[in-house]
Amino acid sequence: MNGTATRTTGRIAQIIGPVVDVDFSGENATLPQIFDALYVKTKSGEDLVLEVQQHLGEHRVRTIAMD
Repeated sequence: MNGTATRTTGRIAQIIGPVVDVDFSGENATLPQIFDALYVKTKSGEDLVLEVQQHLGEHRVRTIAMD
C-alpha cells in the first residue's frame, strides 16, 4: 500500500441491511480493491464508511457498512 487514495464516484445500487452494493459503471471508473474503504455522505452530513468485501462483476462491488 503506497498511501495514496484514488477518487472515483460510484452509485449505490442496492441496500440490504448493512450490505451495500455499489456500481462503478461510469466513464473512467475503476473498481476499488477488496478491503478498500468507501465513504458515503449521509443526510446529516456525516461520512458512513463502507468496506469492500467482494467484486460482483458488471462494475459492481459488495460492501459492508461499518456503522
